[in-house]
Amino acid sequence: MEFLPINRQEMLDRGWEQPDFIYISGDAYVDHPSFGAAIITRILEAHGYKVVMLSQPNWKKDEEFLQFGVPRLGFLVSSGNIDSMVNHYSVGKRRRDKDNYTDMGEMGKRPDRATIVYSKKVRQLFPNSAIILGGIEASLRRLAHYDYWDDKVRPSILLDADADLVLYGMGERSIVELAEALDGGLNIKDITYIRGSVYQTNSIDSLFEHEVLPTFEEIKKDKKKYAESFKIQHENHDAINATTLVEPYKNCYVVQNPPSLPLTTQEMDDTYNLNYMRAYHPRYKMIPAIEEVKFSIISNRGCFGSCSFCALTAHQGRIIQSRSKDSIVKEVEKITEYPDFKGYIHDVGGPTANFYHPSCEKQLKVGTCKHRECLHPEPCANLNVTHKDYLDILRACRDVKGVKKVFVRSGIRYDYLMHDKDDTFFKELVEHHISGQLKVAPEHVSNKVLDIMGKCNFELYDRFTKKYEQFNIDAQKNQYLVPYLMSSHPGCDLNDAIELASYLKRIHHTPQQVQDFYPTPSTLSTCMYYTGIDPLTGKSVYVAKDPHDKLLQRALMQYSYPKNYDLVYEALKKANRLDLVGLSKKCLIPPIQRTSQQGRGNDYGKNRKSGSNSRSSNKRGRDY
Repeated sequence: MEFLPINRQEMLDRGWEQPDFIYISGDAYVDHPSFGAAIITRILEAHGYKVVMLSQPNWKKDEEFLQFGVPRLGFLVSSGNIDSMVNHYSVGKRRRDKDNYTDMGEMGKRPDRATIVYSKKVRQLFPNSAIILGGIEASLRRLAHYDYWDDKVRPSILLDADADLVLYGMGERSIVELAEALDGGLNIKDITYIRGSVYQTNSIDSLFEHEVLPTFEEIKKDKKKYAESFKIQHENHDAINATTLVEPYKNCYVVQNPPSLPLTTQEMDDTYNLNYMRAYHPRYKMIPAIEEVKFSIISNRGCFGSCSFCALTAHQGRIIQSRSKDSIVKEVEKITEYPDFKGYIHDVGGPTANFYHPSCEKQLKVGTCKHRECLHPEPCANLNVTHKDYLDILRACRDVKGVKKVFVRSGIRYDYLMHDKDDTFFKELVEHHISGQLKVAPEHVSNKVLDIMGKCNFELYDRFTKKYEQFNIDAQKNQYLVPYLMSSHPGCDLNDAIELASYLKRIHHTPQQVQDFYPTPSTLSTCMYYTGIDPLTGKSVYVAKDPHDKLLQRALMQYSYPKNYDLVYEALKKANRLDLVGLSKKCLIPPIQRTSQQGRGNDYGKNRKSGSNSRSSNKRGRDY
């Protein structure tokens, strides 16, 4: 077992004169199944194709792209595990100073809009080669989309990048089908039938069943048309009941085929049983992103959680796909053989750890409901709530020789957990699988905002925290909850932000980091942010876009910080809530006057703690 060739000499050392595919990635080369590039390249290798890795090439130097020569079948281009713009910029559009997917965290090893830059360079140097885009950046920009960083609607990345094809979603099936078609002699321009692909055409006369979206020109000019288009796309994420979508442009059409079908358990096992090195290439000193996942195991993919601000539905779909217990246990056994393994499995999970089965039995036959979510606003009557098989897997992993602890860190969906009438999993989670803190995502406390977010009502979270507290007492544990909370989400105004601050005051908790809503491509929330419209209902939605308004909401979440006093006072005055300025228990800030010549004011904030009670402290926040 060895890494794939990363330069021409390594390719020649294998006796290859020409690769079948050149995979270009914006990430450093990490051969671990948590990295999409590793999965796609290893699958191609398992099917007999010669693949070389061109990781983080200098896009200003032609020779780096030319070193392997012309690939026999084509170029596979990806920005990496994360959208390059999210990777480079905070929600405040400030340049980040660290890239976790680069050697030693160095920033600047990939360009902004990496997929487009790499693809255009390849088109310039290899005009006759097939260029196929993949990865999260291409997947979520496959059709016209609002771009937060440009603050405008951009066309499909297929057109922006001058590429031939986009493979969206999780591409195990589509990449093999594409490789076989190219290997069989088909021209890339004729490969228009693959599920999970997007292509450009001058005519749609040959299409049978399809739906035509509003034109690119229409959605650029009319936000209602943009919302209309998004709604159609949102209702066609399911692989089983989706139809082909057509987006007209001035001189062409961009066609999105239905998503790839969900993988079977055997296919999931086959994917994760491949011979990964589970490490970064020895050319690097250290890739920060691998630290959390090196000894973690992916047990499932997909999510039926309905969160408006998440793009998982658009990328992985709502139908849960999962691995077998035997496959997962074998991976644990393999991990224990690594010399640097200390006995701790960092995670067994997926996008949502405790989603191990499809939400109901009918989905694999007829697909998910187009106009009904599984958990929101209330759990569907057909929802299958069980943790039995997932718990069985965790128990089996705990029993593997050499394993001291098995943690669950990928996030628990607490509403699904609370809907389970059997508390066995919840109790064992508290007793065996928490490494000091459990991450959960209530996101807010205002039911009005939560409804727009696609989250359950806050009362359920309140009940969850009490149950978690009791189970910790019963198990004689002192484990924290890490609640992720969000400011400035569409629908959240100052009154909602004040409601959240008041709740934080009641539980004596101040988040160390505040997560402001980040409008990323292809989410329902981003559509609301851009249009001011909920595309599913057509109703208007309040959006805090002014930077100062967003600053006020953030300051309220950290109301006890002396530096935020003036902002919090301004917010309370603006909302006509000066009743919360005073010395009573309900008040957020004391009645202290500050001027530019004065200090921060008496004893305000001196003895306040960042966290409060033993099970409600935010030790870290999400990296946004």
